[in-house]
Order: sequence, then C-alpha cells, then structure tokens
Amino acid sequence: MNIVILHNAVSTDDSPEDLDTLTQAKAIAESLGRLGHCPTTLPCSLDLAALRETLLECRPQLVFNLVESLGGTDSLSYLAAAVLDALGLPFTGNPTDALFTTNHKLMSKRIMQLAGLPTPHWLSEHGCGSDSDMAPLEPPCIIKSVWEHGSRGLDDNNVIREGDTELIRHRLREFTARTGRPHFAEKFIDGREFNLPMLDSVDGPQILPVGEMDFSTFPADKPRIIGHQAKWHENSFEYNNTPRNFNFSEPDRPLVEHLKRLALECWRLFGLRGYVRVDFRVDLAGQPWILEINTNPCLSPEAGYVAAMEEAGLVYDDAVRRIVQKAVAGREDAVC
Repeated sequence: MNIVILHNAVSTDDSPEDLDTLTQAKAIAESLGRLGHCPTTLPCSLDLAALRETLLECRPQLVFNLVESLGGTDSLSYLAAAVLDALGLPFTGNPTDALFTTNHKLMSKRIMQLAGLPTPHWLSEHGCGSDSDMAPLEPPCIIKSVWEHGSRGLDDNNVIREGDTELIRHRLREFTARTGRPHFAEKFIDGREFNLPMLDSVDGPQILPVGEMDFSTFPADKPRIIGHQAKWHENSFEYNNTPRNFNFSEPDRPLVEHLKRLALECWRLFGLRGYVRVDFRVDLAGQPWILEINTNPCLSPEAGYVAAMEEAGLVYDDAVRRIVQKAVAGREDAVC
C-alpha cells in the first residue's frame, strides 16, 4: 500500500518535542516497510494549498497522520486532518473534530463536565469552571497552556501553592503575556498520576496496561508533576526520577478498573479512534480526576505509549498494522 507519513515540518533548532516528530516518522516508516507497504514521508507546514497539491499528485492510499503542531502551535494541528477530510483520504488516528476538541483543553474539560466526568475545577481569563457562579479557584493550582501539549512550558513555577484568586488571575496574565498563548489555572490534584493508553481494534478500543508515574524520590517540597524537563531533558533530575510503573497491588485493582471505565467513557464521548492516551490524577482520598485526552500520543520507540504496548506483549509492527487496518477499514476506495 502507498502510504504517506505526514508530520509537522521541523528544523534543526526546534524544540526536543518538535524534533521527536522525526524520530516517530522514521520508526513508522521502517515499520511500514517491514509490513510490506511503500511509505514516504511528507513534512507539513501552514502552506495547506501546497499540501493539497502534493497529496493530489502522489495519490496515497492512506496517510499516517503524525502532525502535532503547525506554525509553532498545537492549536493548528487539526488543520492537517481537515485537509485530508476534504480530499476524502483515509488517515490514521483520530478524526478532525476529536483532534480539535481534545487539543483545546478548556473545551474538552467543559464537555467532560457536562457529561458528568470528573475533571479538576479551573479558572480561565473568562471565568471559573463552566459557570460564572461556581466557587472561585484558590491555591494550590497549576497553570497550563490551553492548547499546547507535551508539557511545553510546564515546570515547577507553574504550581501556585499559596495566595488567592486574584494572585492566580495575575499569574495567568503574566503567563499569557510572556508566551503570547492563552493559559488557564487548574486545581492542583496532590496525589498520584496515571496514564491510560488505548488502541483501537475490530472489537473496539483495547485498554493497554495502565502506567503510574513514580515520584517517590522527589523532595517533599518539589511539585510532583511531569513537566518539560521530565519528558524531554535526559540529563535532568526529573527525567531520571519519574519511572513508569505497570504493576499494582491488589488494593489498587478497584482504582485501576475505575480508571479504565472513565477512559472508555472518554472514548465514547469524544468519538475517538485509532490510538489515544488519557491522563489522570488521583487525589489523596482516592478520587480520580481526568486531566487531558491526548489524541495523538507519541509513537517513538522510547515513548510511554510504546512502553505500554510492549507491556501488553504487542510488537511495534503489530500495533502499526492494527492502526493501518483500522484506518482503511471500509475506506478501501477512498483515494483522492
């Protein structure tokens, strides 16, 4: 099968998370080659007209969509999928609307809240939570980017432990002014952190082994978060002291099952497909809270999603095969 691997265009001076796109593309291309396909890689920029013309010329039978960012922001990443939709091209991963709604963290939190799913209380520049009459947000809280993923710009300074709502609003304005990107504050859930990956199959989403981030070696005064250092800087304390654990004791079994049920509800609520990761925090009382839904999780060989695949006994090529098969199911004649 003629498959185009579409990824965001990057340069050598880009951030580690952007450069990782090339690692993903290389791994996927090698896997598709081993599976007997004919892969080619295609960088994507904001020149969507050029992208359309290139796709019309090469006429791929499938596009493996790895686009995570466009024009330097994750907020535009869904545009690549929108172009593929317009051309009638089947592509891997999640549909355009799911990519948009989940990438916008406030929109996804609002949808989850309306559906009765637990997500931490939040404050944006436009108000608290989803209703103006909700209780004001007070510390401890954490400031996050509305659109950016991969823990971009996230470190210990994003956690506010003391103060009041006005201090939070002030800090929000500071973050937005400094970065030029919208931010929001979210109630900081002091407790445990879990990642729950899912992989589509003919029988629906398969839940891969649940992973817990281990913060046990963190000093007592250090926020237990997976920030930018923990994800992308191999020589940092955070990177080397946040191992992932897949083994749980018997008392944790009910909690793990609860996380699985919540993840499946997210899958149905947002109309997800392909491969997904749902991130949770669990407070000291044992209550799970949904943080984010990652609809384009990293498929690099060293990524957490792939670690969960391996824990489940899935060979990388087998997972790629499943992703491709699910994308083309019922769309065999859908070529531009």
